[in-house]
This record gives sequence, structure tokens and C-alpha cells, in this order.
Amino acid sequence: MRRPLVAGNWKMHTTPQSAVELARAIVRAELPADVEIVLCPPAIAVTDVARAVVGTPVRVGAQNMHWADAGAYTGEISAPMLVGVAEVVIVGHSERRADFGETDAIVNRKLRAALAAGLTPIVCVGETEAIRDAGGARETITSQVRSALAGIDSAAAEPLVLAYEPVWAIGTGRTATPKQAAEAIGWAREALSQALDAATAQRTRILYGGSVSPGNARELLAQDGVDGALVGGASLEAADFIAIAWSAIA
Repeated sequence: MRRPLVAGNWKMHTTPQSAVELARAIVRAELPADVEIVLCPPAIAVTDVARAVVGTPVRVGAQNMHWADAGAYTGEISAPMLVGVAEVVIVGHSERRADFGETDAIVNRKLRAALAAGLTPIVCVGETEAIRDAGGARETITSQVRSALAGIDSAAAEPLVLAYEPVWAIGTGRTATPKQAAEAIGWAREALSQALDAATAQRTRILYGGSVSPGNARELLAQDGVDGALVGGASLEAADFIAIAWSAIA
């Protein structure tokens, strides 16, 4: 059985103080014991949030990292810097791909670095609206999964989590239908099987992301093969995020 995972991606929101307040509000609440909860605050607040959740089951993640362990990369954070503070890292989010030019090759380098450091990577894949309308969604998702895992074997990929995020649904208020989400996640799992092996594909968790809310989470997360959610805007409200977490087991 794949344990459901619900991760909150706070993006470029919250100050260190408000991030701690939000984290404390979440850990004070009754959370489902059978769901893994991850909070991904901005880099400047990762350490403070990690301190705020000490002694709780909640895990802390970073929103991004560089592929190098160290170097002349102004403004970047490496995997070794995160170890001991964060346990999880988001890799290849569509906003990183679109706004900062991250290619499939860069995603692969970051994934290798995250795995080598012992971090749990949440690797994002998904198609744009134009690609979906042109009938290329399956090909895009398959290519992104296989490219991300190039040169990585099943043993090394053990901690891997995937997140299917239709780019056209991120921050737009639009959401993939439950059928679309389940279908795309099925394609991603098939690509995992091709890139690694069938057993690894079956035990790897695949999340849905893209305008997840308390209103649509239950139906989305009830779909076969959907193992949780990567939540954006709704994760900035403790009550909404907690409701989504409970939807993962309803």
C-alpha cells in the first residue's frame, strides 16, 4: 500500500514569522495519522519552520535546489545545505521550467543530487494547455518522467515521489477532471515502469497538483492511482490544507 502524501508548496509567500505561525497552526490541528504531511516554505523560512514542527510527524521540504554541492552560484541552495533542515525537495516544478529555463536535463541533474544527499524528491511533470489541445499530453509526461530518471536505477530511486501538475491548472482556478488526473497519472506510472521497472512503478507515490482545494480534493484523491496532492494556494490557509489532508483518506 502506498501511503498518501499531501505537500504544501507555499511558493513566494510568507515571511519567516508568518511561515512559523502557519506551520504551528497546522501541527496543532488534528491531522490524519495515515497521511504523510510535508510543508515547503520559502527558502528563507525553511529552518524556522523545521524548528516549529520538531517532535511532530510533519516533514519539511524545500521548493528548489541546485545540482552542485557547492560553488559560485549566487542565490542558490545545495542539497548538502538542506540536509539536517529539510527532508524533502521539490524538483522541476513547472514554474521553474517556464520562468527559469529549467530543462529536462537540469531536472535530471537536480534529481541525482537530491537522491545522493538522501533527500526525498518530489519531481513535477505535466503538460501545457497547447500540448494537451494538440494531443501531446501523454508523450510529454512520458518524456519528462524518462528524462528525469535517465541514468538512475531502481535502488537509487527508492525515495522518489512524482507529482502530475497540468500546467494549465496551476494558479488558474482550473482543475483537471478526476478522469483526466487519473489518466495522466496512469501514463506517468507506465513511464516509471519503462524507465525503472514495474515493481518500482507500483510502489512509487504519484500526487496530483493544480488548483487543489477542499472542494475538489476528495474526488480527485479518490481516483485509482492518485496517492495524494501537491497543494499550492490552498496550503496557505491552515484550515483548507488540513481539510485536503483529510480528503486523502476519505
